[in-house]
Amino acid sequence: MAGGGFVTVTSDGAVTTLALARPDKLNALTPGVFHELSAAIDAAIANGARALVLTGEGRFFSSGADIQPDGAGYEGLPDDLGELLDGAYNPFTRKLAALDIPIVTALNGPAAGAGLSLALLGDVVVMGEGGYLLLAFVNIGLAPDAGATWLVARSAGRARALEMVLLGERMGAEEARACGLVTKVVPDAEVAATAQAIAARLAAGPSRAIGMIRRQVAFALDHDLDAVLDHERDNQRQLGRTAAFKEAIAAFAEKRKPTFTGQ
Repeated sequence: MAGGGFVTVTSDGAVTTLALARPDKLNALTPGVFHELSAAIDAAIANGARALVLTGEGRFFSSGADIQPDGAGYEGLPDDLGELLDGAYNPFTRKLAALDIPIVTALNGPAAGAGLSLALLGDVVVMGEGGYLLLAFVNIGLAPDAGATWLVARSAGRARALEMVLLGERMGAEEARACGLVTKVVPDAEVAATAQAIAARLAAGPSRAIGMIRRQVAFALDHDLDAVLDHERDNQRQLGRTAAFKEAIAAFAEKRKPTFTGQ
């Protein structure tokens, strides 16, 4: 296990798990948290990680932005919140979206505010039955950030997104799954193991194809059919020449499971 003051890092084979480690602050987010997460992701990839699990320590996944000074260097929210987003939140959101390896988010507890954004940025989102999602920005006179508006509206639709952000009410795990915000809902005690099993499966897959798939789906959300068809063609052209595809074809002919080695 490794990490600094805000994040703990563990590895199991090709899966690296990053856990927000401010349980006393409900894993509230600061620029330092984003900086440490970013550095941990870079180190994990450099060390050969082929899948990431993002989770939290304690009873919350993340309560969102830390709005109070901590007496240890963090001075709380600045006067210019746009500068905070440009300097920390948005670069990290873009970094996760652009990764070449998949992310499984393991919601060990509630996810609120920007913490909800981190949760929904996972390619597979595993949520515990006792958790909830919350966008309560309206209750403090702010609008959602860190991509929450896009993530919720694209997954759940306009009406549900407006309900969440205008009323600022909790959404339970089963409702979140039913409206497409999370992938799986499991008993709270099974969240970590379920997420690890999914990440291990992804890590054993064809890495280059998985990276293209996650970006291809994002591309499809913002483009018309003609553009998506061209994008799919371009990706297939590249993937059809990879060692992973050749291995899959050979395995099919030999009636065995393919073995992918990170191609």
